[in-house]
Amino acid sequence: MKNMKIKLLLSISFLLVVITANAKQTAPKESLWYSQPAEKWLQALPIGNGSLGGMIFGGIQKEQIQFNESSLITGTTSIDGNAKPTVGNYQPFGDIIIDFGNLRAENYRRELSLNNAIQTVTFSTGGVNYQREYFSSYPDKVLVANFTASKKGSISCIIKLKDAHNGKIEMSGNKIIATGTLPENGMQYESQLMVVNTGGKLTVENNAIKVSNANDMRLLLVAGTDFSKDFSKDFKGEHPHALLKKTMTTAATKTYSNLRKAHIADYQNLYNRVELNLGTTPEKSTLDRLKALKNGTKDPALEALLFQYGRYLLISSSRPGGLPANLQGIWNNEYKPAWYSQYTTNINVQMNYWLAESTALTECTAPYFDWVENLARVNKKTTDPKLQTKRGWIAYSTNNIMGGPSTWGLHRPGSAWLSQHFWEHYAFTGDKEFLKNRAYPMLKDVSGYWEDHLVEKDGKLITPDGWSPEHGPGKVEGDRTPYPGVSYDQQIVYDLFTNNIEASATLGEDAAYRTKITEMRNKLLGPKIGKWGQLQEWMEDVDDSTDHHRHNSHLFAVHPGRQISPLNTPEWTKAALVSLNARGDVSTGWSTAWKINIFARLGQGNRSYDLINALFGKCILENLFDTHPPFQIDGNFGYTAGVSEMLLQSHIKKDDHYILQLLPALPDAWSKGQVKGLRARGGFEVSLMWKNGKLDSAVIKSLLGNDMEILYKGKILILKTKKGEVIKFNGQLVRI
Repeated sequence: MKNMKIKLLLSISFLLVVITANAKQTAPKESLWYSQPAEKWLQALPIGNGSLGGMIFGGIQKEQIQFNESSLITGTTSIDGNAKPTVGNYQPFGDIIIDFGNLRAENYRRELSLNNAIQTVTFSTGGVNYQREYFSSYPDKVLVANFTASKKGSISCIIKLKDAHNGKIEMSGNKIIATGTLPENGMQYESQLMVVNTGGKLTVENNAIKVSNANDMRLLLVAGTDFSKDFSKDFKGEHPHALLKKTMTTAATKTYSNLRKAHIADYQNLYNRVELNLGTTPEKSTLDRLKALKNGTKDPALEALLFQYGRYLLISSSRPGGLPANLQGIWNNEYKPAWYSQYTTNINVQMNYWLAESTALTECTAPYFDWVENLARVNKKTTDPKLQTKRGWIAYSTNNIMGGPSTWGLHRPGSAWLSQHFWEHYAFTGDKEFLKNRAYPMLKDVSGYWEDHLVEKDGKLITPDGWSPEHGPGKVEGDRTPYPGVSYDQQIVYDLFTNNIEASATLGEDAAYRTKITEMRNKLLGPKIGKWGQLQEWMEDVDDSTDHHRHNSHLFAVHPGRQISPLNTPEWTKAALVSLNARGDVSTGWSTAWKINIFARLGQGNRSYDLINALFGKCILENLFDTHPPFQIDGNFGYTAGVSEMLLQSHIKKDDHYILQLLPALPDAWSKGQVKGLRARGGFEVSLMWKNGKLDSAVIKSLLGNDMEILYKGKILILKTKKGEVIKFNGQLVRI
């Protein structure tokens, strides 16, 4: 082994230098900005603290802040005595409406800074400069809006709190409180708005607060429900009033400056871990840049901005202690949003978290794991005969925060796919406690279901009753006819068993069981190549080469699975590429994002970039939200994950270490660039710089001290590392 390493070191086209530090540079300024207020919801800009989200319109005469809280839904759970549990709908919570009268504006600018998660509106009128700042604070659990003017006594307005469900409005000094109960499920909710002014006068009129001639003004908003994550209490907790009052009282004692500083410090601890620079930012508004890009103008900096926007949105919609990001993150203004705006398990909720580990947002996964474990408990306890299993658990396609299902589609491999990220979290972080207490028990539990459910046919193990979301052979939309040996099921079970085997081996537990699962995995019906060279979607060779369905379900083994790769399975890789090209580039937002990831895994950087163009051209809205259509946030998250896959891959494991592939799918359009802080499996932090389409330098920090293998342009380097060690490669050729 030692001689092999020496030979590999001699052949590598990098200069290896071990260093102990990596100098920090100033992060690029990244923001979305507009020269006009938003006229409709999908032009407004989002803020959020993981649970409390707001859409800021930036109006001049009339400002609107539409807000949501992540637990307000009309659904029920299947364990609370309901004969027919309902998935319900994620709900809007309310609006803050601020009437400034006949205020006029010059030099207007509305801007969302991704660097500090603060939205700013600035303008001037009559020689007075106005500034408004908005953010939703995770440390203080409050949404904050601050209004200032360059001239004292210039702020006058009427403030109303509108409840989206006709709840009771009460006034209490400088506070407005809205309380109510959802009739569909009895969920109790409350929002509280406090107005704090300096100078001028504050009065109460007609369930509104009037501020006259103030020097500055601050609004504080809190909102919550009686939802509890406690499974043993059927997810029913205390009325939110007391907790909201305590939260508001604490926040009100702090200065605006201190609230702002705490918010920025908390947010930047996550956001500043990764930087991406693909080019110079034009001095144009985001809307003008987006229009130009849709018309063919190149703007790599906007492509980098959308990458960071995905990270911003995940930080803003998924934080420890809360609920996972749903189909719209935490932002919704409709009573019946598309697909309930909840959690769909045949790709959507999983895609929301593809970016988390690779872009250094591992903490944001905590709500996801909590929710999956609760879903497992609910589905094991339910009396629904379709969900009852001997071992393990399964789920319907769509579920709510309590595990209540939409029963239109039983999705047997959903639990296996949901469990994948438990293993991924360990693969990136090396958290042995998490692996032992949460990941391996989940993987083993779900594997038990498939042990019982697989059947043997012609010497192979197959799933007897799968479907390939969300269509059948012959371009039949919505077909959920059970088919044996569907590739989607087979590939997910292969991935589940592989993760189970590796988890067991890592922990040194259950050797006999590991052997059994290994034997079963080896007997699984594997990928098959069909008559037109495609990777078959079905056990039978019935694929239609003109089928342009949005789902790429039979390509799970490429991404997010790891059964098919150019390194290990070239023939299957070729067939997967045939299938993917046949599907076509025109699709919905999330599907386009998935294709970016798949092409990246296949080493096709220019094809990934074609899909980036398609995404911007058809699926990115004015405020850079992704649309299915309609708005669906998984496309934003999937895009960010896809860009990460284009620049760094680490999913292939060899012996006891991972292979770090540097710039594996770099498109020609990104001939020059730099990325800092991406994460790789095995516990590595990776920064890359490239010029003229070639790697110029790489800096890799070993966070755990594991072995690693580096692959670039077919050249390999294997080396051991020490925890905390930083390794640098520059572009010089080594000649010995």
